[in-house]
Amino acid sequence: QLLSTHIPTVWAFDQYRIYNEVLERSCEVVDGVNVSLRLWDTFGDHDKDRRFAYGRSDVVLLCFSIANPMSLRNCKVIWYPEIRRFCPSTPIVLVGCKNDLRYMYRDEQFLSLCRDRSPFFRPLRECDILSPEQGRQVAKEIGAPYYETSVLTHFGVNEVFENVIRSALLSRRQQRFWMTNLKHVQRPLLQVPFCPPEPRPPQVIVPPPQFEDDMLSLLHSQAYTDVIFLTGKVGFAAHKSVLSAVCSSLHKLFTIDVSPDMTLSGRSASDSSVVSSSDSSIGNFNMDTEQLIAESPHSVITCASFCLSRSSNHHNNANQNNSETRHGSVRRRSTTCQIHPESTHNITTGIRRLLDHRAYQCISIERCEGLDHRGRVTSSVQTIVTLTKVITPGAMQNCLRFLYTGGLDHKMCMNMTELLEAAELMEIPELQLLIGNGQHNQKECNTDLQKKFAQKVRNRMREVCLHQGLFSDVYFQLEDGLCCAHKPILMARCDVMAAMFRGDFRESSAKVVHFPGISKSCFQQLLVYLYTDEVDDSVNPTNCLELLELANRLCLSRLVGLVEQKVIHDLVKLSDVGVDSTEHALRLLEPCQMHNADQLADWCLYHITVNYNEICRKTPKLLRNLHPENQAYLNRNRWPPVWYLKEIDHYERCVRERQWEEKPPKLFKRHRNNSTSGCLCFSGRNRNSDSKRAYRTV
Repeated sequence: QLLSTHIPTVWAFDQYRIYNEVLERSCEVVDGVNVSLRLWDTFGDHDKDRRFAYGRSDVVLLCFSIANPMSLRNCKVIWYPEIRRFCPSTPIVLVGCKNDLRYMYRDEQFLSLCRDRSPFFRPLRECDILSPEQGRQVAKEIGAPYYETSVLTHFGVNEVFENVIRSALLSRRQQRFWMTNLKHVQRPLLQVPFCPPEPRPPQVIVPPPQFEDDMLSLLHSQAYTDVIFLTGKVGFAAHKSVLSAVCSSLHKLFTIDVSPDMTLSGRSASDSSVVSSSDSSIGNFNMDTEQLIAESPHSVITCASFCLSRSSNHHNNANQNNSETRHGSVRRRSTTCQIHPESTHNITTGIRRLLDHRAYQCISIERCEGLDHRGRVTSSVQTIVTLTKVITPGAMQNCLRFLYTGGLDHKMCMNMTELLEAAELMEIPELQLLIGNGQHNQKECNTDLQKKFAQKVRNRMREVCLHQGLFSDVYFQLEDGLCCAHKPILMARCDVMAAMFRGDFRESSAKVVHFPGISKSCFQQLLVYLYTDEVDDSVNPTNCLELLELANRLCLSRLVGLVEQKVIHDLVKLSDVGVDSTEHALRLLEPCQMHNADQLADWCLYHITVNYNEICRKTPKLLRNLHPENQAYLNRNRWPPVWYLKEIDHYERCVRERQWEEKPPKLFKRHRNNSTSGCLCFSGRNRNSDSKRAYRTV
């Protein structure tokens, strides 16, 4: 109350005369005694006027700043002699102000606030901070109790004024008039040491995701494309691996067997799998039956199958193949058109197959020539998919953008009707819902739809591209095995990979890239991030260092942040369960500093500083093995700090001493038993019996 109304002035009695509210709030009850407390402020610029403030004072508060050693020296050298000159018998209380600076002088928020207030602010140094022991030593020399306060944290403010009132009342109790009325006033109480608050755990900041932007750049760059969609005279290059994972109808289209054996052997196993359900329920049938099923209205309505239309030559070749099969010659057929690096030169080009589908007319494999990123003419095998005339180039471009990024460019979407029809023909239900919500003014539903579609894409990319390795075009030779991947996705997601495959390096044309020093499990965790923008569930505090090292080598800052976030979450969960995670923190600290995982290293330092005393008691050898700089940091920032531990020991010792003074222990009186003690003349027994009994017992 007094702090909220007090105005610092030299002549403070003006406030109590003018403002009744100030006078009422200055009243305080301490140990059952009503006291009216009035403050008279003094400072060093009024040497002549201070003597008027000293007169008739009941108690003097001698204050200094714990962040200014010179102020403590002045208390002993300048202020104490002056007080004793004008107030020889007035009690003095030594108060250390700004107690919060003892732990806040390193806080960045506090330093920035001070810089904003004053451009001439000088940061405090550790040597400027006074310890409680230094203040208590000066208080002992001048014979005054010692307290500390902080207006910022409100520590000790009320406690100081209550004990100041007690000091004044005890000094007045020496007079005979006040002896009876003030007999219940206590001695100034001991102040409990101030424990600084536990430091806050560092925040983990993960760089924003760029998965959609990377996939869009992959679509626009057209690097290592292997499929071209023809809509009239316009062609759109794309990647089978991405489209197969995103769209199920395109996955069926790209896995149709278009090898030369198909022209001789009739239907393959993969062709039978893409025929409609009515087709598979019939069983064995001849080519005429297949043609009828392909032309039936049921297959046109469902649009769920890719039926290959065959000519008479195909029919004759199929009959010839059936006769060969009956004679025992079996022909092997590949179930997919997956292209591995070592088998690309064996692919036969010039194959063309007609499709019975409302969106796709035919599919063929051709060798096309083009310019690479360096302007040189190169040739590559491309799968050409010819679309029907219903699908316009603009609609196809927006469909590809949606399949790659999960969103649409509304500036390019001029005709939503054509786009909706193309999505229906190509069997993209998510795009149909997205357009339908926009037409019915339900755009708020598109956010959840896009999130679900993005999660579906991540799951399918992990299943099709990583687990199955479909359409992979490069292998990585690791320490314990081979791992397949896709160059275009790696180049779009990682700048180091893009420079490796685009530059004049040996890896740009190699089918197998050697990656020494990396295990297969670690590289698969890297691929999970590159393909899905997520961290694999197998990453834990035990095996995260190898992935952090690899991510640092490849300059993947977001992967480093995601791994740090997951590892910290796992360590916090272990601590909440009751499992000690200090060994993990000690083991991860210096490797994380080496591999630029600064956020995880900061968290490890925080965890060690908070549990420093327990670690010193259990495993001190682990602390001694750390780098000297880390040891110095931990000693400087340990919590609770050393000065607090010393203060709490001193406080407990003083409490025991005061309890001993106020309540002395009862003297132990020894009660004698007449039957067993005293002189033998009055015991009723002789010495011989006692000696015999003693001898027997021994």
